[in-house]
Amino acid sequence: MPTGTCKAFFGASIKRSFAVFVAVVFSVVLVVTGASGKNGGRTAAGHPAEGKLESFLGEPKLDIQRVHKGGRFPNIVVAVDGTVLALWGGVKVRRSEDGGRTWGAKIMVAEGFMGGGAIVNETNGEILAFVEENHPPAALTVYRSKDHGKTWSSMEAVIKPDTNGNVPSMHMNEAGITLRHGSHAGRIIRAARHYAGRNHRDKWPEHYTTAIYSDDGGKTWSTSKPFAQMGTGEAAVAELSDGRLYYNSRAHWNRNKPPLRRRCAFSAGGGETWIDWQIVEILPDGPQNTNYGCMGGLVRLPIQGKDILIYSNCDSPDGRKLGTVWASFDGGKTWPLKRLAHKGSFAYSSLSAGRPATKSEGWIYLHFESSGSKVARFNLSWLLNGEKTGDGELPKWLSK
Repeated sequence: MPTGTCKAFFGASIKRSFAVFVAVVFSVVLVVTGASGKNGGRTAAGHPAEGKLESFLGEPKLDIQRVHKGGRFPNIVVAVDGTVLALWGGVKVRRSEDGGRTWGAKIMVAEGFMGGGAIVNETNGEILAFVEENHPPAALTVYRSKDHGKTWSSMEAVIKPDTNGNVPSMHMNEAGITLRHGSHAGRIIRAARHYAGRNHRDKWPEHYTTAIYSDDGGKTWSTSKPFAQMGTGEAAVAELSDGRLYYNSRAHWNRNKPPLRRRCAFSAGGGETWIDWQIVEILPDGPQNTNYGCMGGLVRLPIQGKDILIYSNCDSPDGRKLGTVWASFDGGKTWPLKRLAHKGSFAYSSLSAGRPATKSEGWIYLHFESSGSKVARFNLSWLLNGEKTGDGELPKWLSK
């Protein structure tokens, strides 16, 4: 396997070749028909779950505004009705009902420590937020909104341990997703992590990242097998158009000298196991003068049959600054394009994308730490005017 790429998994055994062929054909049918989740390709709001490339093109656009004062730990999600929610440590949220142009007043979700991994359940429209009592390991409460983030209430949730017997902590991961394709359509999943008792340097080699997933709307959660490399934590997951999952993680502890790069892996089983892990040589994991890493954002644009992934982090030789976004057009195999979004302070970040047939359509949202929080919104055309990285080529279908 070439360095810096994560190869797709289609099965190597001849005995399984027919099953793989059937799975591939089924995936193609899903893409062509737009089949998705349990609602026939539509979200709970009745809108298409995935749309066309053209909605993210047009005149290049970028704007940035401050959303939260003070604090840390961003997530950003788009509700099924198109409302954009910027969640922030504390735990609070501000909502935008006009695609991110203006923002409503602060709404408290709950007092506590931001767990990240907020999920929009596309099947029923509910939004889940994860709040820990303090810095983990700590007690967890899951909160649910049934009105696109206006009000929140706690819900009963059980998280089962992983194969090592560990129940994972939630802090601090990218927002979760609803699976749209294949036999696990309707499943909700988010990244999680094992802290090995505490977040101290001497424990970092025992840390590892993982994921939790639920098939009953968040009442019960199973934990995936651990990610293949120890010392990882703060991750993100995206579903590709063929139903495979792409997993991208920070390396919280690195045995090698800087520069520090991201780790990735795939799942062909709905996030239950992770395979083909690799170091992604093109993607920085925070400032390059340290081996400590930094939480990054990840989102797949909701475009039928296309696997456009956007990744965010600081692209800096020293210090958390120079917030940059990268684009992959082949599901994370290559990352041929990047563009600077914010020159100043830039630390933890989270990404989301607008939904078809709503006021958010065509926008990509970047929520990041910068002396409080800021939200940048831009379209793909703006990113396409960025800098080539030398890692792969832009696809020809972009210019058609």
